Amino acid sequence: MTGGHRVSARVAAWAGVDTDWERFPHDAAHARRVDTWVALAFLVTASLGVELLRSIDALGAQERSWLWPHVAVALGTVPLVWRRRWPLAVAAWLSLHLFAFGILMPSIAVSMPMQVVYFFALFTGVAWARDRRAMLGVVVGVVLLMFGWLTWQFAVGSGVEEAMSHGGQRLTRQGLFSPPAAYVVYSLLVNVVYFGGAIIGGQAAWRAALQRDRLAQQAHTIDAQATSLQRQAVVEERLRIARELHDVVAHHVSVIGIQAAAARRVLRHDAEAAETALRSVETSSREAVTQMRELLGTLRSGEDEQPDGARSPEPRLADVPALVDEVATAGVQLECRVVEDSPGAVAAVPGPVGLSLYRTVQEALSNIRRHSTASAATVFVRVDRRPEPGFAHGYAEVEVLDDGRPRSGSSGTGLGLLGVRERLAAHGGVSEIGPRVTGGYRVRVRMPLPEDAS
Repeated sequence: MTGGHRVSARVAAWAGVDTDWERFPHDAAHARRVDTWVALAFLVTASLGVELLRSIDALGAQERSWLWPHVAVALGTVPLVWRRRWPLAVAAWLSLHLFAFGILMPSIAVSMPMQVVYFFALFTGVAWARDRRAMLGVVVGVVLLMFGWLTWQFAVGSGVEEAMSHGGQRLTRQGLFSPPAAYVVYSLLVNVVYFGGAIIGGQAAWRAALQRDRLAQQAHTIDAQATSLQRQAVVEERLRIARELHDVVAHHVSVIGIQAAAARRVLRHDAEAAETALRSVETSSREAVTQMRELLGTLRSGEDEQPDGARSPEPRLADVPALVDEVATAGVQLECRVVEDSPGAVAAVPGPVGLSLYRTVQEALSNIRRHSTASAATVFVRVDRRPEPGFAHGYAEVEVLDDGRPRSGSSGTGLGLLGVRERLAAHGGVSEIGPRVTGGYRVRVRMPLPEDAS
């Protein structure tokens, strides 16, 4: 890339030529009202300046006319009403106004109010231009007009002659520069600072607006993502509660069914045993209803709004032996064996992991009672915090083995095993579920322990 192309590319990048963003007022009606008041303020101020200049006889050839100076001021201030609607058109018009009236009415063009108007119009054109390529063209045109006006002043106007004389006497050189050279250089520097300040300031305002808009879009995107994550969290929580509800209902209903059958068998022969069985049915029913109410209340609200202590604590891995004892009293011979690498390791398993493993055992035992001919089963609970492949910080595991076969006509819905697989996916665990070669059925689930548990 040649030097000229590099400069052009840098100028285009600085001006935002390749940017698709367009700047518009957030409230167009309010912006129009503000711009109208701004134009009116400049009109009044510039008209007052005209009268002040007339009063001190500083209008030159226009001193006897009051109309045309005010017309010139109106032509230069009223277009500011549309400065943000058509920023480039207003900037171009006022640049032409400066050039034309700088020749026809120089006292008006160089007056302080009109100089502020020209600066303000160019600043607004750069700051609010939607077409950045057209903005560059207008800026180049304004700069050319500026140099053209200066050239006219140097060549035809009386500025140089006035700088070379004072009170009819020709000035002598006193500084580093001659009076004509000093006048030309000073005029150029003043105009470069004047127009350059308007252009650079307008571009800085445009970039600041672009940055604010991008930050607002990023904030909106972040809010949208946060809302989406919140909704996803609610959906995941509701799915978790649905799994919990399935496990609770399946477990307690199966226990109630076995206990009720036992009560019916012994009712005629042993009243005391029947009463014990019925009490067990009542206890299981109350516990099932309580847990279902808690889960349904959370499901309705989308979040747990109950105060601390209002809910019974969720089961943990250490509660598996009690679960096995409960099922065993319902007519199924069960044995629970706990294997831990150090005392207290099972109790230290984090709640979410422990709850998932507890529900896995609960589902497996319910399936044995409902769908298997097994008369006995063994539940293993293992916790080993030593690292091994796939389990960098150890694992917690449950395994349920039975000696039965599938009972004909008792196929389930599959929701229980689906819940087990969902829990595995949530915790990154592995499973082994299916018939054993030696007979019976195995449900084995292993989940990794987090780092803080190792």
